[in-house]
Amino acid sequence: MRKMKIYRRLFLLRVKHIGHQQFVLILAALIGLLVGLAAVVIKNLVHLIQLLTDQIAGKSNFYLFLIFPSLGILLAVLFIKYINRRPVQHGIPGVLHAISKRNGLINSHNLYSSIISASLTVGFGGSVGLEGPTVATGAAIGSNIGRWFRMSYKQVILLLGCACAGAMAAIFKAPIAAIVFALEVIMLDLTLASLVPLLVASATATLTSYLFMGQNVLYSVDIHGIFIMKHVPYYLLLGVLAGLMSVYFTKMYMFVTGLFEKIPNIWIRLSVGGLALGGLVFLIPSLYGEGYEPINNVLNGNYGYLFEHALYEKWSNSALAMLVILVFILAFKVIATSITFGAGGIGGIFAPSLFIGSNLGLFVAKILNLFGADLPENNFALVGMAGLIAGVIHAPLTAIFLIAEITGGYELFMPLMIVATISYATARYFTANSVYTIQLAKRGELMTHDKDKNVLLMMSVNKLVERDFNKIHPEAKLGDLVKVIKKTHRNIFPVVDDEGIFHGIVKMDDIRHIMFDTDSWDSVHVRDLMFMPTYTISKDESMEEVTKKFHASHRYNIAVLEDGKYLGFVSRAKIFSAYREMLKKISRD
Repeated sequence: MRKMKIYRRLFLLRVKHIGHQQFVLILAALIGLLVGLAAVVIKNLVHLIQLLTDQIAGKSNFYLFLIFPSLGILLAVLFIKYINRRPVQHGIPGVLHAISKRNGLINSHNLYSSIISASLTVGFGGSVGLEGPTVATGAAIGSNIGRWFRMSYKQVILLLGCACAGAMAAIFKAPIAAIVFALEVIMLDLTLASLVPLLVASATATLTSYLFMGQNVLYSVDIHGIFIMKHVPYYLLLGVLAGLMSVYFTKMYMFVTGLFEKIPNIWIRLSVGGLALGGLVFLIPSLYGEGYEPINNVLNGNYGYLFEHALYEKWSNSALAMLVILVFILAFKVIATSITFGAGGIGGIFAPSLFIGSNLGLFVAKILNLFGADLPENNFALVGMAGLIAGVIHAPLTAIFLIAEITGGYELFMPLMIVATISYATARYFTANSVYTIQLAKRGELMTHDKDKNVLLMMSVNKLVERDFNKIHPEAKLGDLVKVIKKTHRNIFPVVDDEGIFHGIVKMDDIRHIMFDTDSWDSVHVRDLMFMPTYTISKDESMEEVTKKFHASHRYNIAVLEDGKYLGFVSRAKIFSAYREMLKKISRD
């Protein structure tokens, strides 16, 4: 009761003394602060767990690092199943689904559940990153603040976008890339005025991150040489290879996670995933964890991580061995990431993408240098990171600004542009959707920058079904149908049997010539008058498909069925009316 009084006072204070735009900016700053703190918490939790595992394993018990990833996933699964007792959404795909199908509403448990489950997964060495869970947590903060202050749909989505931008800004210390990410990946349809709250949230989150984690860039790298025109063909080649690698990433991720989804028992999934992940880490130790430390080593010319704690450590001086290991890393990192997800772990794919990209750039530069190209290997490793981000998440602008900001590599802006653009174009040629959106697109739940499609996506057939049509049995006679006609204002009559199975429809225009012939009332059956329409609609069908059927059929009403059973009709007029209302809703400030 006391909370309600405080809430009412705040609400009245807001209405009387704070303008709408000023209030949104205040909320954007608050969200930036909270999301920045969430990023600090998740980073420090992971750091504490890693210190714990290092203490337990020491220098002589490296075999424990083969077990730790499985332990982390087990703890995450136990937390989700027995403490949280609700599924934890998978980062950015979960945010996109909330925008498209839940009006931007995200359950309040996501305020903490992603932080805890991801910290356990990543802290114990799961082969995933923290970016997705941080964005999911931020989105939950933005969504719940918007709901608490009774904001409109468009305002909630804007706050959600502010939270996503803030999360990326805090975790990467990259405020510009974070704003681009919100526009490019979260696909917000914003006006120029709406960019100001994004700027406020991103800047506030970055300052919070600076306060607790310092102002240094995420990856410190010394740029060797400036951009040279004669290197353009090599960057073009890297862009194509990064695009193809991105396609492999997406396809393999979908394949491996699909295999795990076919295993019904969560404990079997955990056991299979744990054994497989432990085996991969045993064979290729650099697959352990997020991969941030190996990325820093690559960018600074230290390649010892490739052989550290490995069975092939004695070949650390062999150039051929290094190339072979790089091939194995490129092939198996995405598998390790997919297994982590499939076994029940929670995390993101940014870190694995950056890890693969840096190793791909190093590999390409090493090969070309064997043929006398004389390329700066760390520059190619840096640019390769942008190529993978652009290809995997289909966001070239995010990739360019992110890599430039997190490495301080602005001198390589032109190579970043070349590789990111070529990689994106190559990946897009083979896969229409990114690893984030491919499942949503298959289910018809993907939001785009096309406002018309987005409005249709948010509409549901089930909410538009009209059920006041009078049914008639197929064995009924014309006289029975005439009695039904007298009771209704409709001119279409669904023919439905005792089990609810839809047999067709009778149109009054088709029977007008005999309906007043009383001699036919007992001799003509409904089954002789009905016909099965060319088009029917499933209650789970997308509204875009429904509109296509109306256009093709030229009908004003189409029957809605579920497993062959009649539910009602959807009318062209009601769809148009609902479309206009939804358009007003998402356009209203």
